[in-house]
Amino acid sequence: MSIEPHGITVPASSGLKQPYHLVEPSPWPIIGSIGGGLTVLGIVLAMHYGSYIVLVAGLAIVLAIMFVWWRDVVRESRTPGLHTPVVRLGLRYGMTLFIASEVMFFVGFFWAYFNYALFPENVSGATHLMWPPEGIHTFDPFHIPFLNTLILLLSGTTVTWAHHCLIEGDRKGMLTGLGLTIILGLSFTSFQALEYSQAPFHFSGGGVYPSVFFLATGFHGFHVIVGTCFLIVCFFRARAGQFTPQRHFGFEAAAWYWHFVDVVWLFLFVCIYWWGAGPLAPE
Repeated sequence: MSIEPHGITVPASSGLKQPYHLVEPSPWPIIGSIGGGLTVLGIVLAMHYGSYIVLVAGLAIVLAIMFVWWRDVVRESRTPGLHTPVVRLGLRYGMTLFIASEVMFFVGFFWAYFNYALFPENVSGATHLMWPPEGIHTFDPFHIPFLNTLILLLSGTTVTWAHHCLIEGDRKGMLTGLGLTIILGLSFTSFQALEYSQAPFHFSGGGVYPSVFFLATGFHGFHVIVGTCFLIVCFFRARAGQFTPQRHFGFEAAAWYWHFVDVVWLFLFVCIYWWGAGPLAPE
């Protein structure tokens, strides 16, 4: 081991003369950008002209890039000497900033919801000052939404259990906790799909309330799917013995993301499902 300035340790066997990881040139960012652009263009073409060819091509590129890029990141994390202490610290800062940006993403949806809920006169063409608008029948918050709340809260405990088992060296407990969290995540997605299929209003042509409702809850559902994918990857990495009590940032980042998804859902349940369950007329 060699000691660099500022107290940062660099493994002598790594061949590095500094503690920072300079990534190799990769084609995936530019190809992923092209795939993302085609996806957005495909959404426009599908909505206006009913053509899905560009959308399917864009999604296929994005999914392929997600796979190969993720594969390279996992290989990088397993290469001795690359993830030095200062690199791992930088990864934690990066994940923290990413989650902070996701928080602000949802703040926009909540802002839109409360703007119309507290000031219903802002709804275009509104004739009655109430929220939800007249004619909108909301979901019963203590039916599927409450069940999904219990599912996500339970999943938060199982992923924390898995994390503690990993730290304690309990491989079986870690895999059990991860497996239960994945099952709970899939259950949440299934119940939300069932809820959408029974929705008394529709996103297209339904007005302001359905638009805000489906955007906020739908994007949260998308984040649950992404978080479930993270956990599935972590499950197979854990089975392969790629995590140790000292080095498991991939698992830790997935757990942070999952807790973020939990917290956002609590705000959605309280503010949109429960507080906004009936007509709210200003005094």
